[in-house]
Amino acid sequence: MDRRDFLKTTSTLLAATALPGIPAHAADQPIAGGRITYPLNRNWRYSPKKVAGAEMIEFDDSGFEPVALPHANVRLPWHNFDDREYEFVSTYRRRFRVPSGAQGKRVFVDFEGAMTASTVWINGSLLGEYKGGYTPFSFELTPHLQPNGDNVLVVQLDSTERADIPPFGNEIDYMTFGGIYREVALRIVPATYLDNIFARPTDVLSSKPSLEVDCFLAGQEVAGGALSLEAELCEGQHILAKARHTVMRVNRSDPDASADPSTSAPVYSSTETIHDGARQTISLKEIDGIKLWDLETPHLYEVRVRLLVDGRVIDEDARRIGFREAMFTDHGFSLNGKIIKLRGLDRHQTFPFVGQAMPARVQRQDAKILRENLHCNIVRTSHYPQSRHFLDCCDEIGLLVLEEIPGWQHIGPEAWKQVAIDNVGRMIRRDWNHPSIILWGVRINESKDDHDFYTSTNALAHLLDPTRQTGGIRNFQESEFLEDVFTMNDFGFPLKKPNHPRYLNTEFVGHTFPTKTTDDDERQREHTLRHARIHNQLASDPQYAGGIGWCAFDYNTHANFGAGDRICYHGVMDIFREPKPAAGFYKSQCDPAKEIVLEPAFHWANSDESTSFTKAVVCSNCDHLKFYIRTDSVESNPWELVAELDPAREEFDHLTYPPFILDRRTIPSSNRHGWGDLRIDGYLKGEKVISKSLSGRGVNRKFMLLPDDTSLVADGADTTRVVLRVTDEFGAIRTYANDAVILKLEGPADLIGDNPFSLIGGTGAVWVRAQEKSGTVHLTATHPRLGSQTVEIILNTAPPELV
Repeated sequence: MDRRDFLKTTSTLLAATALPGIPAHAADQPIAGGRITYPLNRNWRYSPKKVAGAEMIEFDDSGFEPVALPHANVRLPWHNFDDREYEFVSTYRRRFRVPSGAQGKRVFVDFEGAMTASTVWINGSLLGEYKGGYTPFSFELTPHLQPNGDNVLVVQLDSTERADIPPFGNEIDYMTFGGIYREVALRIVPATYLDNIFARPTDVLSSKPSLEVDCFLAGQEVAGGALSLEAELCEGQHILAKARHTVMRVNRSDPDASADPSTSAPVYSSTETIHDGARQTISLKEIDGIKLWDLETPHLYEVRVRLLVDGRVIDEDARRIGFREAMFTDHGFSLNGKIIKLRGLDRHQTFPFVGQAMPARVQRQDAKILRENLHCNIVRTSHYPQSRHFLDCCDEIGLLVLEEIPGWQHIGPEAWKQVAIDNVGRMIRRDWNHPSIILWGVRINESKDDHDFYTSTNALAHLLDPTRQTGGIRNFQESEFLEDVFTMNDFGFPLKKPNHPRYLNTEFVGHTFPTKTTDDDERQREHTLRHARIHNQLASDPQYAGGIGWCAFDYNTHANFGAGDRICYHGVMDIFREPKPAAGFYKSQCDPAKEIVLEPAFHWANSDESTSFTKAVVCSNCDHLKFYIRTDSVESNPWELVAELDPAREEFDHLTYPPFILDRRTIPSSNRHGWGDLRIDGYLKGEKVISKSLSGRGVNRKFMLLPDDTSLVADGADTTRVVLRVTDEFGAIRTYANDAVILKLEGPADLIGDNPFSLIGGTGAVWVRAQEKSGTVHLTATHPRLGSQTVEIILNTAPPELV
């Protein structure tokens, strides 16, 4: 099927094709050349109501609340709340003046994400409604602007679960929350402009790779003048390759000219092809010195494109890319010619208290937790496209991504399907330059088969991006296989055998064994071992490309799911991003050269299971462990060696780093009569390389306050997490500490979280969000018995928003 035929059969492609591309740095800074991008994240006015007349320019919004984006339409408790508390229509207003440089140019407003349906006005003129909470959208403001006075942008935001918009129509097991929860920007471009850029590396594994740069032009046809495109591949300030192409006009009366007349795309074609009037391709051939993007050295480059008329630059844009060859084969997943077993976790992008409305720093932190703390090599963005900041960080740290469209089990009527198909186009056009993304998920998660619908989603994905394979997340092997990779949710054990040559497990464990941080050792042990058993089986057969466990973090849910408090406790980490014992298994599956890991999967309490403590599971990449007891927990008493242990290779024969399982009943009775402190020493090739101790006293000893960052930007949105922990004298979390901690915040910042904060499983977290004033912030947390701790956070001056 060529593009013209597909345009006739899939009308939703038209919207996807016309969508302006949002670059990785869209709302961060002005770009050289003919365009300027201004952030529009501060100085909004907000009302949690549908306000009559608020769309009019003369409306008095002085009674509205001043807010900055990202913004949650309401702050909520971390659990035990009703989703109807955020399901309402709200109103946002933003005044701005048109910059002087906008004269004679086109002006767009770009929204990166607002939940769920956005009706937008400018100066009282209705621009339209966009249906969807997870994909970007834009409106042109040009004909409605007042060049010499205030302009008023108004968004009436419907955050209800509307049946006409994916993922809604039936029920979903997660919450979507409300608000303009991603960034907004004002984009000023010339009359003819670069709509998007797709840079496609070729011959990547050769000594001299090439790069095909697809440049998508939009706008009015240039009257006279020679139109050309120039592309550069840059490493920092060094230009590695450069090419220039002349753009030729195509006669619109030519029946073979394929520019779509229902869009604003111009009728241009490069000198080499007239297959698509909107796309011009520049080839950079046989480039020297290219470094590949891979898991350990994720090398990135920048592609800069200029649009010129008679040699004068009228527009310029850039994208960040990486050179890598990624494909699923019948021998597993191959990255740059090397088979890699995929090991990762699914991620919901929601957070306590503010839902999805967290800024770049917090989104990036999740990627770092997955890659650097848990040593995962892949994440699935379940069940929707996620923050560009999260994806940017995945690019930078070498975390592979399976990205999928919004949806959960339900397929709606035809109009609903058209929105879902449109989501495919918007997801791909936003993210096709991310080297971390290796697979497009183009099926509604765990939905029934629908041949025509999924033929369309796959065809669109392949048409827009021929460089990546597609997958479709299902939970039954009998499903019709239309994609390139059979992606399967399998919660049984043992797993089903692969029924297709390219096969990836995308969910397991999760809801079949939810585990809280406060659950006893029996459950913690089994939770950990279930993840280990699955990965052991995945490692047993090359037909399994690997597995993505359900899931990384606990998340909020509806009343008929979860544990009765609106939480699905399915994560290997809790909702505050604090680890459960099962997280230690993922962490332990890395080469000791990267990190030596020793993580006990138990609480070390004599009766924290049905009768008494029996089996101690330790997740480690050591090759030998020694266990010591110091009875009565007296420091002067000597440590007594009670057991030595090798990994449980008999049970986990395919794992490189199996867990260790010590049956306490096998310890000689002479060594079992006392209880006390436990010390575990880890060895590699006979050398002691790590040691951890757990107290046997049953006493809370230390209170800790741990910020992720100690400096923020005073832009009204920048935020960091601060973890609260109660530990024993060795630093191990005291699981049953549930004290109420009183918080005091001083300085120009806001506290996101409960105050007092009651610890959950001995830990928890709040977030500190900068206001728009530089200075120093002190957060003091006072434990009722263990005293106070204070952290200092510096707020640095933010660049002003210029409009």
